[in-house]
Amino acid sequence: MDATEKQLITDIERLREEFTQTQDLYREVCALLFFRYGLTPTANKLYQLVRKGSMTAPADALNKFWEDLREKSRVRIEHPDLPEALKTAAGDLAATLWTSAQSLAQESLTAYRGEAQASVVEAKAKLEAAKGAQEVAQRQLENSEEAHQVAQRRISALEQSAAAMAATNAALESQLQQAREENTAQQRQLAEARQEFTAELDKLRAMTQLAEERFIESEKRALLEIDRERSAAANLQKN
Repeated sequence: MDATEKQLITDIERLREEFTQTQDLYREVCALLFFRYGLTPTANKLYQLVRKGSMTAPADALNKFWEDLREKSRVRIEHPDLPEALKTAAGDLAATLWTSAQSLAQESLTAYRGEAQASVVEAKAKLEAAKGAQEVAQRQLENSEEAHQVAQRRISALEQSAAAMAATNAALESQLQQAREENTAQQRQLAEARQEFTAELDKLRAMTQLAEERFIESEKRALLEIDRERSAAANLQKN
C-alpha cells in the first residue's frame, strides 16, 4: 500500500467519524475521490472503501453525486458576469465532463451490478447448500431422535423386566429363608427326638438287662430247688 492509498484510507476514516448516515458518507467519499484525488468514483470502488449499507447504497449515492455536480456546474455556467463565449465553453466542458462521468458511472454500475448479481447467485447457491446441509442434519437429528426413542423404550422394557426379576428373586429369597428356618427347626426337633429315643433306648436296655439278671437269678434258684428236691427224693428212696 503506497502513501496515497494510506492517506485516502485515513481521510475516509475521518469522514466515517464525521458522517454517520450511509448516503452522506458515500457522497462525501465520492467528492473526496473526484476533487482531491482526481479519481472517478465507481460503485464498486466506493463499496470496497466504505463497506457500509446494502449493495445498492454506493450506486444510489454515486448517482446523486453526479446529479448534484451537474446542477452546481450549471449554476456556475449561467452566472451573469461570465462572457457568452466562456459560458458556452464552460457549458461544453461541463457537458463533456458530465457525459464522460455518466458513461464511466454507467459502465461501473453495469460491472457492479454484474458483480452484485454474481454475488447474489453465489449467495443463493451457498444458501441452497446450507439448506441442503440443514435438511440432512435435520433428518439425521430425526433419525437420531427416533433411535433414541427406540433405545428409551428398550431401556424401559429392560427396566420393567429387571424389576420383575428383582421381585421374583426377592420372593425366592424369602421362600429360601423360610425353608432354611423350617429346616433348622426340623433339625432341632430331630435332634431332640434322637436324644429322647436314645434316652428311652437306654432305659429299655437297662430294664432288659435287669430282667435278664432277674431271670438268671430265678433260673438259678429254680435249679437249686430242683436239685434239693431230687436229693430229697433220692434220700427217701434209699430209706
